[in-house]
Amino acid sequence: MVLAKLMKNWILICSLITTFFVSGCATGPNSHDPFEPVNRKIYQFNETLDQIVVRPIGKAYTSFVPSLVRTGVRNIFTNLGVINTTFNELLQLKIRNVPVGVARFTSNLILGVGGIFDVASEMGIPYYNEDFGQTLGYWGIDSGPYIVLPLLGPSSVRDSISKPFDFYFDPVTHISDDSTKWNITGLKIIDARSQYLSSEDMLSNSALDQYSFVRDTWLQRREYQIRDGAPKQNESSKYTSKSFRELELELDLD
Repeated sequence: MVLAKLMKNWILICSLITTFFVSGCATGPNSHDPFEPVNRKIYQFNETLDQIVVRPIGKAYTSFVPSLVRTGVRNIFTNLGVINTTFNELLQLKIRNVPVGVARFTSNLILGVGGIFDVASEMGIPYYNEDFGQTLGYWGIDSGPYIVLPLLGPSSVRDSISKPFDFYFDPVTHISDDSTKWNITGLKIIDARSQYLSSEDMLSNSALDQYSFVRDTWLQRREYQIRDGAPKQNESSKYTSKSFRELELELDLD
């Protein structure tokens, strides 16, 4: 019941966003990014908010919180994500991965002191990362146009619609105390943002169009995830633009 209500509300939001995109721009220069003018505006809004609020907090977090503590926090969130991964592996009929996910989660939860220590990796238990968007892609649902969501960033129509399921299977969303829930959510966002601080200078100091770089790498990475590491490399593939290595070389040329 809760999931159905959440899904209904999110579909309504996605419908409004899609209507806004269509009314703002019917066509664009890229077949997979028909709403590029509107996407660019939302991207710029997200970037401005990031530079004013999120990035400074992420830098302070990295500067003042010891690396050992940050690693422990990251391990906890990663281990909690195994719940959603295992659920989606079940939906994708990757049955042999399900007990692996269960073993990884329980090992880190019990032996890793609540997930602070990643003992599962030390034990040789592999880590998989699946979400509901990948599940839809696995069953042949097309991604639809590329869109940039306010605050959430790069996405597609398929992935936008799938987000309520990922939110629902995130244990943090089920914390009853709102203050605790939002504090933990904020910490999760800050931790995730801090991971990109070391690599962002390469992009900001380059002559590349940042929006196009983010879009192309996100689309390519997403297809890579959907196809479990084997993206199409032929002319029928929608996202065969440039490899990660080619994009890195372009950055180095500046």
